[in-house]
Amino acid sequence: MNETRSRCHLVYALAPDGMSARDANELLNEYIGQDGRGLIVSHDHFVGRPHGGFAVFEVSSDDEQAKLADPGPLEGWALTSHALTFSLTAVGFVAQADFTLRNYGGTALAELEGEEKPEKRFWWRRHRSG
Repeated sequence: MNETRSRCHLVYALAPDGMSARDANELLNEYIGQDGRGLIVSHDHFVGRPHGGFAVFEVSSDDEQAKLADPGPLEGWALTSHALTFSLTAVGFVAQADFTLRNYGGTALAELEGEEKPEKRFWWRRHRSG
C-alpha cells in the first residue's frame, strides 16, 4: 500500500466457542480502541451466536494495514479483513451508506430520521451532536 493512499477495511471477528457475549463485546471494544490500526469508522456487535462483531477502519499506511492482522486482545478469534471497493476514507464509507440508502433503499437518512418513532432502545437519539 502506498503510504499516502487510504482505503477502508472491514474486519470480521468471531469469538471462540464458549465465550460470553459480554466478554466478546468488551474484547472487540478493546481491539478497536487500540492505536495503530487506522481510524475506526464504524463497528457493531453480533446478536446471538456466534459472538463477535465487525469493525471498519480507514487504513492509511502499510503499518496500519499490517496491524489489522495483529489480533491483540482477540487472540484465538477467527479474524478476516477485507479492503472495501468504494469506501476509500471514513467520509467515503458514510457516503457509500448514503448512496446505498438512496439508490437501493429508495430513501435517505434524513427521511428515515424524520419518520422514526422514538424508542428508549434507540441509543443514537441520545448521542447526537449539534
